[in-house]
Amino acid sequence: MQPIAIVGPGAADLATALTDRLDGRTAVVARPESDLGESLAGDEATDGGVAVEAPENRPDADTEVTLEESGEWTGRGSVDGLDAFLDGLAPDHDYLVGVGDSRLRVPTLLLGADAEAEDVPGTVIAAADEPEGVDLNNLVANLDAAEPWITRETLVRRVEASADADRAGAVATFTGRVRARDAPDDDRTTHLGFEKYEGVAAERMDAIETELTERDGVFDVRMHHRTGVIEAGEDIVFVVVLAGHRREAFRTVEDGIDRLKDEVPIFKKEATEAEEFWVHRRD
Repeated sequence: MQPIAIVGPGAADLATALTDRLDGRTAVVARPESDLGESLAGDEATDGGVAVEAPENRPDADTEVTLEESGEWTGRGSVDGLDAFLDGLAPDHDYLVGVGDSRLRVPTLLLGADAEAEDVPGTVIAAADEPEGVDLNNLVANLDAAEPWITRETLVRRVEASADADRAGAVATFTGRVRARDAPDDDRTTHLGFEKYEGVAAERMDAIETELTERDGVFDVRMHHRTGVIEAGEDIVFVVVLAGHRREAFRTVEDGIDRLKDEVPIFKKEATEAEEFWVHRRD
């Protein structure tokens, strides 16, 4: 799923125009205080928000959701945490358009002369003083080139659709997450920040996947490492292996995560309650 947050004056109007350009199943997520959020809440209000499937007055959105200040949403049920919110929408949507003062850590379009990149948690992929100043064709191209939101379920679905899936008797997965502390008396880790060496990281990860897939009894290997700020308890990295038997699957998952950590240029900054530091500079 390709997500984008649109923040600033005129975000709702621009979201409508952008959704009309997107080729795929799209979810539009609005803050309640935004124009679009207020419109949604007037359609079918609930305690946690509202989701409307293929609304007649906005036919270009397949799903529309209001996101409460607490982070709760409805339509699939209430969940805590923005990662869980995105994970819930990702398997069934190609795009997500967040409208308003979003806290979503996703590629972001800033609107307004006073907008500042440091005011949003996501990577700014475009900015304009007003909606009319946005080139929608360029925006769609930038969005499609931006970091996608990949889930473990997404990777499992991909390997299960492999050509040799009928010969496979095992799917093994590994999920790495942000650990709050190593020991009970450690300072709590609040979040990790990940930056990758653009181009090189993707090429190296692709090469590792290919090399592992060439093993006897292994039919498909998929890996994904999230970047940006990831908070304590949230997922960082996934390795998924489709194999003929469990031994090949487990062994390849372990080798895959070990090689990813050793060979792929992704750099980690750790923030605790007491300090912030680049992990590789302390090793």
